[in-house]
Amino acid sequence: MKEIKYKILLVEDEYNLGNVIRDYLNMSGYEATIFYDGEAGLNAFKTMKFDLCILDIMLPKLDGFSLAQEIKKLNNNIPVIFLSAKSMKEDRIKGFKLGADDYIIKPFSTEELSLRVEAILKRVNKDKYDTNSENIFFIGKYIFDYSNFSLKFEDKIQNLTNREADLLKLLCINKNKVLLRNIAMKLIWGNDSYSNGRSMDVFITKLRKYLKNDTKVNILNIHGTGFKLTVE
Repeated sequence: MKEIKYKILLVEDEYNLGNVIRDYLNMSGYEATIFYDGEAGLNAFKTMKFDLCILDIMLPKLDGFSLAQEIKKLNNNIPVIFLSAKSMKEDRIKGFKLGADDYIIKPFSTEELSLRVEAILKRVNKDKYDTNSENIFFIGKYIFDYSNFSLKFEDKIQNLTNREADLLKLLCINKNKVLLRNIAMKLIWGNDSYSNGRSMDVFITKLRKYLKNDTKVNILNIHGTGFKLTVE
């Protein structure tokens, strides 16, 4: 299976918000890189390859509209999403005239942003990739089909619940890397409350049971941090 990891340029000067967006996108399977001012974002675009840009409008050194203009001169086909606290009609029109694919008003949910990113990338790359392959994961001797919530080992199939499948997909996306506990809970349960943490522990135990037939597959508990799916 060829894993497709889209690279996203995120330029957002609100440090905490930017880091939350970056972490969420990375946990959702993208490779997001953040910069905190327009000039740094432009320099990054000139030297690195990206599949999509997410630009705040009110940026230091070079505002988001100007940054988008410069980016479009370099690659007119790159998808652009604007983030703004301003909902004025004139700003939205200006953004779309600059070639924006979307214009999102703050505050917004990270889940909504991720879904819009997914929709744009699928539309732009519909002829380039087989999107069905994105939901098939090979875990040692197991085949995990996220689309059908199924985990296959030899001739046996284990059907998964929605949350079991969601959690296993996050672990697969971050295979051999730490899946942060609080990020996983926010993505799947909506928040990182104590009760949801206990629920997540139960699901991890179930997934370990489902994967026990291959001794080279493990879900490690990284104390105080999260979990790591390892395949030897």
